Amino acid sequence: MYRIGELAKQCEVKADTLRFYEKHGLLTPSSRSDSGYRLYNDNDVERLRFILRAKAVGFTLAEITELLSIELDKSNWACADVKGLVDSKLAYVNERITELNHFQVSLQRLSDACCGGPESAEHCSILEALESNTDNIKCENHAHDHDASEYTKNCQSKG
Repeated sequence: MYRIGELAKQCEVKADTLRFYEKHGLLTPSSRSDSGYRLYNDNDVERLRFILRAKAVGFTLAEITELLSIELDKSNWACADVKGLVDSKLAYVNERITELNHFQVSLQRLSDACCGGPESAEHCSILEALESNTDNIKCENHAHDHDASEYTKNCQSKG
């Protein structure tokens, strides 16, 4: 039997993490000592490791709860059910990657269009682009602290 600190140390997490998992119904101590300490057995260790591995690949607490319920009752579930959960999560991750790539390109355009100089932000291309209802990002005209020809070339390549 392991006390909460021992289990936390063995699995390289904080005791607060174990309490959090307990609060959300993912992990329950096998028993309590006479003095009220949480006590965990080897099955609890394996369950915690399952939770940590599922978390490490991106599953949410709700998804981990569902996976644990399948794990506890494997004979009444099909492999296709588990694959469906993974495929659904994979589709979500791919959507997020696409969205983040879009953010990256948009932010790079905003950054590239701005000189980043010490002038007033009254004519800042980033603020102007965010205020406008167009996708065009115009480069600022001042080329201070930059090689003017390189700056002009960068602006022209951005459209």
